[in-house]
Amino acid sequence: MAEITAQMVKDLRERTSAGMMDCKKALAETGGDFAKAEEWLRKKGISRAAGKEGRVAAEGLVGTYVHGGRIGVLVEVNCETDFVARNPDFQDLVKEVAMQIAAANPKFVRREEVPMDNFEKEKDIQRELLKQQGKPEAMLEKILVGKMEKYYEGVCLVDQLWVKDDKKKVGDMITERAAKIGEKVSVRRFVRFEVGEGIEKKKDDLAAEVAKTLGQG
Repeated sequence: MAEITAQMVKDLRERTSAGMMDCKKALAETGGDFAKAEEWLRKKGISRAAGKEGRVAAEGLVGTYVHGGRIGVLVEVNCETDFVARNPDFQDLVKEVAMQIAAANPKFVRREEVPMDNFEKEKDIQRELLKQQGKPEAMLEKILVGKMEKYYEGVCLVDQLWVKDDKKKVGDMITERAAKIGEKVSVRRFVRFEVGEGIEKKKDDLAAEVAKTLGQG
């Protein structure tokens, strides 16, 4: 079987708009054959969202989730029609996204929203840590690529691992649901509130508490 590289996964994702994990699985299932991998995705109904990229999603819902009266989330998830906005599958998706935000506390929806200053500051921190660990200078940039991917997974909603299935990213979950729903679906924005946020005090790890609760659910 051919080795499945990150570049192969990236290329297939660009062709199909399917999620990264789905693309990787498709390539693995088809021995790295791109044509067969695309067909595999179509048969699974995963790549159908690809044809929706140019369409406008201006309907949708503002979803809410409150955990224990201490963490609250408002999130806007868009679809193309008011009919789908009333669909129970879409409403369930909105709830899942709101719960993810409560549990994992992302700062942005997607990596394109991360300010360059934030990115460069984190990169500098990671570079300094690697130097302190004695990593060879020639290897730093290569290692930093993986470190910054981990950074995106921490701060970007669609790059985070889904709290209900840590083998799948939130973006992949949304893509799968969009294929099932049959319309373009996108998360536009969110706000997350936590009791006492910004006030200096001893506080429990509420986000970890939410994630634990969801995992048990």
